[in-house]
Amino acid sequence: MSFYQSPKKISAFDAKFEAQKIAFAPVSFQVARCLNQFMLLKQIDDAGKIGITLNQLTMQSELSEYAIHVLLDMGLSMGLLWCADEHYRLDKTGYFLLHDDMASTNLNFIHDVCYQGLFELESALKQGKAAGLKHLGDWDTIYPGLSQLPEQTKKSWFDFDHYYSDHAFNSLLPIIFKSKPDHIIDVGGNTGKWAFACTAYDANVNVTIMDLPGQLAVAKQNAQKNNVAERVHCFETNLLDHQQPFYQGGDLYWMSQFLDCFSKTEIAQILARTVAAMNPHSELCILETYWDRQPNEAGAYCINATSLYFTAIANGNSRMYHSKDMLKLIYDAGLYIDEDIDNIGLGHTLFRCKVKAID
Repeated sequence: MSFYQSPKKISAFDAKFEAQKIAFAPVSFQVARCLNQFMLLKQIDDAGKIGITLNQLTMQSELSEYAIHVLLDMGLSMGLLWCADEHYRLDKTGYFLLHDDMASTNLNFIHDVCYQGLFELESALKQGKAAGLKHLGDWDTIYPGLSQLPEQTKKSWFDFDHYYSDHAFNSLLPIIFKSKPDHIIDVGGNTGKWAFACTAYDANVNVTIMDLPGQLAVAKQNAQKNNVAERVHCFETNLLDHQQPFYQGGDLYWMSQFLDCFSKTEIAQILARTVAAMNPHSELCILETYWDRQPNEAGAYCINATSLYFTAIANGNSRMYHSKDMLKLIYDAGLYIDEDIDNIGLGHTLFRCKVKAID
């Protein structure tokens, strides 16, 4: 994107300050979380323009005056707060940290899922393995263990995953159903949120979810709760085991925030298997967030940061891709792009793909 194509216009003094922020970033993160966790940001926000004193905060908190004071001092340095006449008030960054759903979702995901594992990033980069995953469980990748994560960790993982995909659903459904598919194959469909959105949108469509047994067990329960068990089906498979079957002959194959979970070599194999399973009239729709297609620098920042979660914790070899990398993999698999739509939901891109005609 253009915002990465030239040096930032910043003074040497400010750049040096930015370097110190990076050095102390883990401290800043934990202070921000604790200010939120102990309701200090909310109490300051509730006080409005008048503000609130240290003594008043201490009387309302389980923390000591010392504990609150060190958090407030760092909050001032971080630009979360400002203080005049000994009364603390929220600054703009503190306001959004408290009220912005994206900031809250990202913060909980990093703390509950990633924080300890990211200490192993150096090892993960050297080994090409998810060295930080051991802090969550004994699996080769995080995916077989999702249903076994501690409840708070599981909640933060799924909240993060669904937050970004859910914002795209309303825009996507009319686009997906303009081809009137009778049978959608939701590849890596997890616990079924997309499948249920589809069955709610179209009373006749059937959806088959392809995924690991742990995720499918939850999807089956959810299908019963949503009264669509007769239209939402499960197809158990491990997509990394290329000897296992792939659902054949679906009208539309759907991959949402899925291919970023795999390395380029694995994506090439998955796409090749998808093409082999498609009939001449099938479509493949790929929904991803590409860092180079984001409408602003904040989006690209979040996506590039998410790549390191895959490196250290999820699997050790996947990432959030540049769109050109994905397009090459799609073309090499024998597909062409029939439709390319940016800025869906929170910076998603949809590639509607079809099989190239054989001369």
